[in-house]
Amino acid sequence: MAHREQHRRQLCAGIQSLGLTLSDVQIDQLLDYIAEFAKWNRAYNLSAVRNIDDMIVRHLLDSLAVVPHVSGQRLIDVGTGGGLPGIPLAICYPDKQFTLLDSNGKKTRFIFHVKTQLGLANVTVENCRVETLQPAELFDGVISRAFASLADMTRWCQHLVADDGLFFAMKGQFPEQELAAIAEHYCLRQRIDLQVPGEAGERHLLLLARAV
Repeated sequence: MAHREQHRRQLCAGIQSLGLTLSDVQIDQLLDYIAEFAKWNRAYNLSAVRNIDDMIVRHLLDSLAVVPHVSGQRLIDVGTGGGLPGIPLAICYPDKQFTLLDSNGKKTRFIFHVKTQLGLANVTVENCRVETLQPAELFDGVISRAFASLADMTRWCQHLVADDGLFFAMKGQFPEQELAAIAEHYCLRQRIDLQVPGEAGERHLLLLARAV
């Protein structure tokens, strides 16, 4: 329990630093999620990060940093891995619908376990390759922090997003060359420089729209 309180203080300080307002229930859900993540990580290799204090920064707070900038009602997190940023976003936005997609069955089993344990009725889990998913309804936004390049993200996911939908690309350094490579088909709607509490490295969120 002492560790739980320490983690709560760390998480709450980060949430305050990000300017977010979350309920006690939401904070407990985030803590339950990262505790399960750390436990399953030992067997399922969800992440190279092993220390739960580091997970709070590099997984939870990194995901929470994009919360104020995410719009749309139906979103898909592609290459979600162990549920990042999809699970934290779903906790923060119980009124939005999130589909979490990954081709790794171990990882989607973990996500389904967490969805059930936390009672996240707004989460749908898809275990498949992104190019094979044919959604009944197109998404308002595609979010990912997993793609190697913006070209890959837009190419593999273009069939998932509505004409007026957005790509929310979570990146480290600002990817000028990657943007140049997709300039014919996509425009940078907004560049957001993220400040992740406890993280020294550069973090950016890029909002991409189809070029008119």
